Amino acid sequence: MGSGAVPVVRVLARRPDLWITAARVSRSLVGRQWWRRPPYLPVPDRGWLHFRLITAYGNDGSGPMRPADVVAWLEWCRRFPDH
Repeated sequence: MGSGAVPVVRVLARRPDLWITAARVSRSLVGRQWWRRPPYLPVPDRGWLHFRLITAYGNDGSGPMRPADVVAWLEWCRRFPDH
């Protein structure tokens, strides 16, 4: 997670209604035994995140995540928790 995550965290800080959903989804994205692999932080696999950025935004996936897109996705996850 680089500086691209900072705007997302700022937006989510103002959305307490999404905190539980964000925690649940974040937990599902983090690999097991994350503490055994660098960067020793509970973050999604870089390969998976790169793939998701390509499928979301096209090109080479190097663009930043848009906070509004993350909020929309979390709202969708809250409505459909089994998907």
